[in-house]
Amino acid sequence: MIQKSFLNKFVVKPGKEVHLRDLDPGWASHKDLLDKFGEERVMKLAKKILKRNLENLAEAQNLLWASDTYGVLVILQAMDAAGKDGIIRHVMSGLNPQACQVHNFKKPTNDELDHNFLWRYMKNLPQRGRIGIFNRSYYEDVLVVKVHPEYLDTQKLPPGIKGENIWRHRYSDINHFEKHLTRNGIIVLKFYLHMSKEEQRKRLLARLNNPAKHWKFSDSDLPERAYWDDYMRAYEDALSATSTEWAPWYIIPSNHKWASRTLVADILTGTICNLGLEFPKITAERRKRLEAARIQLENEAEELAEGTMTA
Repeated sequence: MIQKSFLNKFVVKPGKEVHLRDLDPGWASHKDLLDKFGEERVMKLAKKILKRNLENLAEAQNLLWASDTYGVLVILQAMDAAGKDGIIRHVMSGLNPQACQVHNFKKPTNDELDHNFLWRYMKNLPQRGRIGIFNRSYYEDVLVVKVHPEYLDTQKLPPGIKGENIWRHRYSDINHFEKHLTRNGIIVLKFYLHMSKEEQRKRLLARLNNPAKHWKFSDSDLPERAYWDDYMRAYEDALSATSTEWAPWYIIPSNHKWASRTLVADILTGTICNLGLEFPKITAERRKRLEAARIQLENEAEELAEGTMTA
């Protein structure tokens, strides 16, 4: 796996004010690697690390499932076309689907609007032993809703709630919610996929130029792109206010898909491996029953070979 000291470069330290304009969404900011090995070699190395991590992640997931103590919640937040779907498809490709859940949250329904803004996410949290992935999450309520405050009018809030303090209160609600999760064995991993406006332009244009990808282009993509600066400010506020010791944010440079996939896979794999999980202990009595079962099955094989056993 990648050295932890290197991965720490992507963690938002609690209390630190985030300025996305100062963070390179490409890989060029890590010139120590590029200058030493060259981009082509770094890409090959990243793909090799990704492959190894996927193998390790499959083993770690099996241990997570067997120990049935922790659950893992992966939150992916980003602007459109930043690569959330690709990360889910590539990083999670080797996982047992029985122990992995992916939720893609759309516009809230009337039933969901009749509850608090965290409710629809609470009921989709991963169980112990499982990895849950939120493709967008409750952070939309301090991102999209902050950029479009008129959406608050649909949330049936009591009078006086929609004041200037609503965002500070929601950040606090989120921090306390995530603290509650971690206290109960749910590991919260939060990734912001940091992509430049120019890279988004290229990716959206690529969708329009490829008929096989027309379905991925939404009518809202261009209108929302016009709010880019507003979204960057909303992300900076949210990342600064909600990166905590128990649930830190990772800002992942995502102009290069191979880089973002490698980093997310490594952080996820390393986090599970560092939990110190073990397979369940077997009691002496249980071991006797297993040995008896083994002997019975071996005896059946001999009987079947001799033709003395009937179905």
